[in-house]
Amino acid sequence: MNTFFLVIGIGLCVLVFFVLYRVVFGPGVFNRIAAISAIGTKTLVIILIMGIIYNRIDMFVDISMVYALLNFIGTLAAAKYLEIGGEK
Repeated sequence: MNTFFLVIGIGLCVLVFFVLYRVVFGPGVFNRIAAISAIGTKTLVIILIMGIIYNRIDMFVDISMVYALLNFIGTLAAAKYLEIGGEK
């Protein structure tokens, strides 16, 4: 069962690199912010898969909750900055 989760984790890491292309070469700022948020979500799932592999899901759930909160606050901060008029 660990090999299954390991393969899924590696697949998600590959998908993160595809989304990273959108962050670097995105057509606009809003697309880049959405891509950064998607990378954060995929990283969250990777952290949970690591918890399953190491049989310490309780610890990794706490870490992933903090990471999700930081990802959400970062996205809101970037959106608020752009709403005020940071991108001209």
